[in-house]
Amino acid sequence: MEWLHELFKKSPEMALFLSLAVGYWIGKIKFGKFQLGGVAGSLLVAVIVSQVGVQVDAGVKAVLFALFIYAVGFESGPQFFSSLGKQSVKEIILAAVMAATGLATVVVMAKLCGLDKGLAAGVAAGGLTQSAIIGTAGDAIGKLGLEAAETARLQANVAIGYAVTYVFGSFGAIIVCVNILPKFMGRTIRDDAIAAETAMQAGVKVLGPDQEEAAPSLVGRIYEFVADPKRTVADIENANPATTITIERVKRDGKFVEVSPELVLRQGDIVLAVGRRDAVVASAPLLGKEVYGVDGMELTMQKREIVLTNKEFDRKTVDEIRKLTAGGVRHGIFVVQLSRMGKVLPMKPDTVVQTGDLVSIFGAEQDVKRVATIIGDVIVPSAKTDFVYLGAGLVVGLLVGLLSVKLGNIPLTLGSGGGALLSGLLFGWYRAKRQTFGALPPSAVQLLKDLGLAGFVVVVGLSSGLQAVQTIKQLGLTIFGVGVVVTIVPMLLTMLFGRYVLRYDNTAVFAGALSGSRSANPAFGEVLTKAENSIPTVPFAITYALANVFLTLLGPLIVALV
Repeated sequence: MEWLHELFKKSPEMALFLSLAVGYWIGKIKFGKFQLGGVAGSLLVAVIVSQVGVQVDAGVKAVLFALFIYAVGFESGPQFFSSLGKQSVKEIILAAVMAATGLATVVVMAKLCGLDKGLAAGVAAGGLTQSAIIGTAGDAIGKLGLEAAETARLQANVAIGYAVTYVFGSFGAIIVCVNILPKFMGRTIRDDAIAAETAMQAGVKVLGPDQEEAAPSLVGRIYEFVADPKRTVADIENANPATTITIERVKRDGKFVEVSPELVLRQGDIVLAVGRRDAVVASAPLLGKEVYGVDGMELTMQKREIVLTNKEFDRKTVDEIRKLTAGGVRHGIFVVQLSRMGKVLPMKPDTVVQTGDLVSIFGAEQDVKRVATIIGDVIVPSAKTDFVYLGAGLVVGLLVGLLSVKLGNIPLTLGSGGGALLSGLLFGWYRAKRQTFGALPPSAVQLLKDLGLAGFVVVVGLSSGLQAVQTIKQLGLTIFGVGVVVTIVPMLLTMLFGRYVLRYDNTAVFAGALSGSRSANPAFGEVLTKAENSIPTVPFAITYALANVFLTLLGPLIVALV
């Protein structure tokens, strides 16, 4: 294995990408209904690769984790702030229960197995994957007034306990949240994520990026005009005020004529009508016989998303806006969707529109350009990321993570992860209100989440895997076994409490809250993968922020109680 050691010494990044590739391959293998998943598979492979000796700069781990947690916050910012309130009480209680059961489990197991204060605190830090416990426990040990040698030994034991238990602390949380919880609830994360997303959209049908309706609501039909020859274009377009159509093209005697409201249609004219399906079908008797394949009648339509900035329409209903705008303004334009902060609004006459709402319109190019200037700012589709906004968000988050306040002698801080998450939530929320800048396309968000999290756990495995295995060989499996109990038991107890006391009934929401209450980022990443949408993120963000505080406080408590 010496040649592997030399190879990875020259190129440690090779070990990282090898672990990702093999780990995701292993993660796809199914053992019955059990499947590791890419993150857990990468962690397992990284621990194996670490046995040949690999050194990866700690800065790589910090960068990858910051990218992951910021992207999570950015994607969920709009929903997060709209979800705060009384409905967040369950998440607060769940995080407190996780911390309390974690503390009780560590203290009981330490006394049963004869662990000293240092090992007990280290097991808590690793088994609960809260690295901040190392600092708070070490500081508490230093204040016990022990001899210098004993203080140094106990503080060293904190690191040993952490190294032995951290890997399973990440792995075990994935098993509970992704495998055990869905079986316990009797429903999959994906099914409940879809159900929650549907409920959040208030029954509005939302198609995915690769989905189309078999019978689209907006259609174009070509007719040979054989009806009343005295009818004008305006007569046909306004025949039914409730459902309008537009005449986009008229071909007469093989030549196109300019379309205007006053144009009188003649027998034999070829007419292109565009509108909502029901309106076009209802207008067919006024137009004549439908025909196909007429040269030159093709018309390319555009769909554009526009941020509403015109204050004349602010706080007005859809029906009021329709009455405010003249027919000439609306001509040829169909509003296909309204959304606010990522939530699709029902297209009803009494729906109230606000500035900052996203209006999706459909029509011919010249009509779209005309109406866009009245509504607000057009969002130009782009696959490019606004790195100014992304970089600023990360800098703000990392600065917030450096802030610290003291509760007695215990320093409390969000850390880089909590700071980046908070900043991501704020920047994502503001981007949803002002969508003309700060672009971070969904594909880019997904890459940051996947690569950031998987890369982070791989670096953890490469950095601590060798030390953990060596320590287990020296001290036996006792510490590792205690770590397994500390990882699993609090999560199972909290899961039971959440289901039967707090009445969580949605698997996706519960999985997000449970992973956050344990600050289990790898588990959350797998939950997101299973959900295939952002539903688990809001409960995760709340419990994760609380867990950073609650679990950090366990360090001094364990030192005092063991």
